[in-house]
Amino acid sequence: MYRILALLILCSTHIAQSQSFSCSNGSIPDNGVLTAFPVAVSGLPVQADSTFGLKSVCINVTHPYVSDLEIYLECPDGTKIELSTRNGGSGDNYWSTCFYDTVAGRINNGNAPFTGSYRPEGWLFTANNRQNSNGTWNLLVRDAKPGVDAGFMNGAYLTFAPMPFSGLALQSSNLPIVRINTYGAGIPDDPKIPAYIDLIDNGPGQRNYIGDKGNIFAGPIGIETRGSFSQTLPKKSYGFDIRDSLGNETDTPLVGMPSESDWIFNASYSDKTFLRNCLSYHIAQQLGNYASRFRHCEIVINGQYQGIFILLEKIKRGPGRVDIANLTPADISGDSLTGGYILKVDKQTGSVTGGFPSQYPPYNGGPTPDILYEYPDGNTLVPQQIQYIQQYCDSFENALRGIQFTDQFLGYRPFIEVDSWIDYLIINEFAKNIDGFRISSYFHKRKVNDGGQLVMGPVWDFDIAWGNANYDGGDVISGYSHLYSNTSAPNQVPFWWVRLQQDPYFSNRARCRWESLRAGVLSNTALFAWIDSMALVLDEAQARNFVRWPILGVYVWPNPAPYPSTYGGVIQELKNWVTNRSTWLDANLPGVCIPQSLDEGRSVELRVLAYPNPAREHIWLVGTFGEGSQVHIRIRNSLGQVLFSETQPASEGRILIQPGKYASGMLLIEVENGDQRATARVFRN
Repeated sequence: MYRILALLILCSTHIAQSQSFSCSNGSIPDNGVLTAFPVAVSGLPVQADSTFGLKSVCINVTHPYVSDLEIYLECPDGTKIELSTRNGGSGDNYWSTCFYDTVAGRINNGNAPFTGSYRPEGWLFTANNRQNSNGTWNLLVRDAKPGVDAGFMNGAYLTFAPMPFSGLALQSSNLPIVRINTYGAGIPDDPKIPAYIDLIDNGPGQRNYIGDKGNIFAGPIGIETRGSFSQTLPKKSYGFDIRDSLGNETDTPLVGMPSESDWIFNASYSDKTFLRNCLSYHIAQQLGNYASRFRHCEIVINGQYQGIFILLEKIKRGPGRVDIANLTPADISGDSLTGGYILKVDKQTGSVTGGFPSQYPPYNGGPTPDILYEYPDGNTLVPQQIQYIQQYCDSFENALRGIQFTDQFLGYRPFIEVDSWIDYLIINEFAKNIDGFRISSYFHKRKVNDGGQLVMGPVWDFDIAWGNANYDGGDVISGYSHLYSNTSAPNQVPFWWVRLQQDPYFSNRARCRWESLRAGVLSNTALFAWIDSMALVLDEAQARNFVRWPILGVYVWPNPAPYPSTYGGVIQELKNWVTNRSTWLDANLPGVCIPQSLDEGRSVELRVLAYPNPAREHIWLVGTFGEGSQVHIRIRNSLGQVLFSETQPASEGRILIQPGKYASGMLLIEVENGDQRATARVFRN
């Protein structure tokens, strides 16, 4: 009782140059819902910043099982600070428990009943972002296990004082420095809010100073938090677009990366190496594929140091990114209808604007995956484009599922750029990315005149790859991610990958590709040299980051045990995975490398182009057949059924076909000229 009395006395006392404000008492319902205990604050300086702001939070809570409780502080601007969530085991009560940024002992390392001073799980100084501290603050408490036992808020108080702890003082860095000013606003999930950014990079070998002007870019941006689960983590990732003075998006090059308007700051909170995404993109680039360029930097938001982030290119259509044709609503016929499109297998969350299901269930019998529109989005695509891209993907799946799927003409191969699918498989299986085939799995389609096939990639999202996931076998050296076995998961791997591996042409070609890469860019020597060089660049900044976010040696979802307590330890953990996983794949990757198989299907000299594509009234075949030669033509639908078969003479290197009697959709045209053979595919409206 005397503790409560002492607390109430402190709540109402004005201490010289500091002020404390209390909340009222009340029950903590046992219903799993956040309950707010408001604290009215008034009479403080208008702006909470590094000279005056929140210093401490003290609470008195009675509860017989405190690990049921989640306790947060909500600021007037909506910023939420995690004080203590699910700590204390089977113990009870928070008695005169005070949270300070400056004490060594963290609340999640303490024991209940909690009494005395602790460092919270979040940081109090994030409240001191130049917001107006006058207003309503809320202690938010949730009993996360409803229906068992209730608790009681016996009182809490907030103390504001001059010169509170303001985080780490970043003076200079060998990495680029990013200053962001949100004008006191919290950064929401959506929509983007206006802010101002200074990006400082004085070049190789030069120090960057926090007081420097933004020499790479200085100007307005729109910024929001991004990600799905990652938004629940303390360190947020951000998406931002560069804007002009009128608020319009404008393309700008950043730190050596091509000009664009849309960018990402990846927080890399679960990946304590800051390298798993970068390693994956580096490998893809070394293999000759596009993957997001990246640059590590240190970020300060509203004067508060936030740690190391990875500046990334967002997956987007454009000449410097996914280089496919621009598709407009006016492109509804001919070659212009056939590309470009970006699709993905992914969660139905975030900014998803439609798509269509795979025609076939996954190999394990789980829920059928969805194919979603990325570019253009579902709000921009017109009916003709939706029909075209869906029927093209359906035709690919029918060919892959059909009994003749291994045939180089009648099977899946004419629909896809096989080598891109092999590289995608190798990168994701090397990393054993448990999300790599079922979530954030991008692919794109070019125009017919630019190849017209489905190209797999770009690769994306490897934070919990490379042995960094303690579920679904993500930390087990053996096994394959494309053979995902958790049928209860809402997102499954399309049947494509299992079926492709059943084709000796594909598996043998993949085996040859792996063996060739292991002798070069995927050798342990080459990969370790890259990892070590990147770790050396990050060594200075990682020390600051892990003071700001003290998670070395601590479990962060979904890190597998043990948890290395040093940066060198997490780097060695990554290198151990590279060694052990590559050794396992060396011994177990399917297929046999028969060099001559690499040229299979490439010796056909006959070349045929069908136009217009899409077609309606007629189809012209233009080819390398000789004048007057007899050409046998066979037309099949996407199920492989023969719709038409006849022999016609070629005139001036071309043949006219009247398709009026044939079904709409994707048509396969097989052409035989003597002992030569070729195919063309036409979409008929």
